[in-house]
Amino acid sequence: MPQTARRVAWITGGGTGIGLAGAEALAADGWRVVVSGRRADVLDGVVRAIADRGGDASACTLDVGNAAQVAATAQDILKRHGRIDCLVNSAGLNIPKRSWADVTIEGFDQVVDINLNGLMYCIHAVLPAMREQGDGCIINIASWAGRIVSKLTGPAYTATKHAVVALTHSLNMEEFRHGIRACALSPGEVATPIMKARPVPPSAEDMARMLQPADLGRTIAFVANMPAHVCVNEILISPTWNRSFAGNGP
Repeated sequence: MPQTARRVAWITGGGTGIGLAGAEALAADGWRVVVSGRRADVLDGVVRAIADRGGDASACTLDVGNAAQVAATAQDILKRHGRIDCLVNSAGLNIPKRSWADVTIEGFDQVVDINLNGLMYCIHAVLPAMREQGDGCIINIASWAGRIVSKLTGPAYTATKHAVVALTHSLNMEEFRHGIRACALSPGEVATPIMKARPVPPSAEDMARMLQPADLGRTIAFVANMPAHVCVNEILISPTWNRSFAGNGP
């Protein structure tokens, strides 16, 4: 595919975990990827690694909880590449003190600011360009906790991920007229760095049986590469060894 014909994907939270895996998978499929996140050194490493494998990648530091920064980043991507064909909203977090007994207002707000508000800011920033293109794919990383309520993930994370699923379906109800389609990708446990923030981090054995980031990367690429007339509204995906069924997972 010629350089000028490459589709452009913006991946938030692209430095680690699911976002990184999505960026790698899309780049391998010929997409031009822009990864954003808070740590410039981590993002630079991602760009170098993708370039070493022949991919096209660039990076921009960003706090998705800052609406002005998000809008400026979207405009910068459009200025450099002329379009945004896919947005992968992968930036997200949870907090160690997450139960009703421990959560603080500050902690709750921190989760909402990134998992929900930040995701909304990014969608809002790309919609005008996608409407003008008459085409666009938005992949929102939700969670198993966005479908099944669990004590493990805490009220803030559970509430935001349920909201992400609802927001995704709301987006499809209105924006299909502009050729825009959105997917709520809801994974069960994935062996990513966010696991370290749990009150009781899972063992190495448990991590090995979880979904791996590359599994989600392939899923993101599957959704993004579907023809424009196809909307994959939602995917609920889990490890075969699902710890929630054993009573010790999300």
